[in-house]
Amino acid sequence: MTAPVPLSGPRFQTEPARLYREMRREHGSVTPVVLDGDIPAWLVLGYRELHQVTGDPVLFSRDSDLWSQWDHIPDDWPLLPMIGRKQPSILYTVGERHRERVGMISDALEAVDPSELRSYTEKFADELIDGICAKGETDIIGDYAMLLPVRVLARLYGFRDEQGPGLVTALNDMIDGRERAIAGQTHLATSMGRLLADRKDEPADDVVSRMLTHASGFDDVEIAQDLMVMMAAGHQPTADWIGNSLRLMLTDDRFAASLFGGRNSVAEAMNEVLWEDTPTQNVAGRWASRDTQLGGRRIRTGDLLLLGLQGANSDPQVRTDGSALTGGNNAHFSFGHGEHRCPFPAQEVAEVIARTGIEVVLDRLPDIDLAVPAESLTRRPSPWLRGLTALPVRFTPVPAL
Repeated sequence: MTAPVPLSGPRFQTEPARLYREMRREHGSVTPVVLDGDIPAWLVLGYRELHQVTGDPVLFSRDSDLWSQWDHIPDDWPLLPMIGRKQPSILYTVGERHRERVGMISDALEAVDPSELRSYTEKFADELIDGICAKGETDIIGDYAMLLPVRVLARLYGFRDEQGPGLVTALNDMIDGRERAIAGQTHLATSMGRLLADRKDEPADDVVSRMLTHASGFDDVEIAQDLMVMMAAGHQPTADWIGNSLRLMLTDDRFAASLFGGRNSVAEAMNEVLWEDTPTQNVAGRWASRDTQLGGRRIRTGDLLLLGLQGANSDPQVRTDGSALTGGNNAHFSFGHGEHRCPFPAQEVAEVIARTGIEVVLDRLPDIDLAVPAESLTRRPSPWLRGLTALPVRFTPVPAL
């Protein structure tokens, strides 16, 4: 058998599509990988196999206590924020309690008025564009996309607007899974705890207050954990959805009309990104509750399976012609599948933020163009989330609103 594939390195930045093809060719639809510290796991790249794993929460559980590798995991392991010990959050809850938890979060998000959500997004987006529009050039990732989702989510949850930058830094550190991951997680946890205490004393019309008064009766620790999950899952992938979609629209002639007032292509570009360049390319994870077979592999009790969302989206067994999918086909895995998929109201919030954010850019900076060769654009060094380190653009300077 060929050696396991390290789930790290520059190829996850530079050529993930080719890397996933090589993994599939050499190892099949379920690939042996190693994480930091030579910790073994399986990366599920097959569309059908991933459907099977995410559709069977009993055999492939979210209960991380099942993991057979805990004796080999140090307390400062940088991937603990991504693959942590069982916590009182929705990520690790199973069965009926999980379904109740999804209901609490969905109810809190469904109460968000769509027109208010769009209004908040436009307001913050305009403020961000006001800060750059007179310059004629900017990094649309660092100066815009990385700042917008968290500002909107912070408003929905009940944070003060000035807390946004600190939350951005903490979330990025935590998700990238490197040396500042634990510190980022600590900052986020502290911020959520303070917000929860404030809303218990002084309820308001926001997501946190609605979760505190929900009939399911989750305690403060559980709600704080869920707020952390919601913030992390809602910010960075949405920022990358904006950035990856703008990159596509600025580099692909099929979407050129969008840069001159068209809007149908915005939705098409966003959908193609979810298939071809999804912000969340790999997710941890599921744990086998007993010995089983998957994709011709012998999976042992306690094995960790990582969900290869991007690999499954490009599985040649379901994408036989290799064509781009921009016509409304949403059978991708970018929001997950099964009981632990992203709740539908959360998907809607992310889509409103991303689409509104893109449309404000096109409205305010109509002649926006790349300021560097497309081939020079680089990605962050993460096998988990796929986003640009920068997207330098130029445009005709315009006055602020």
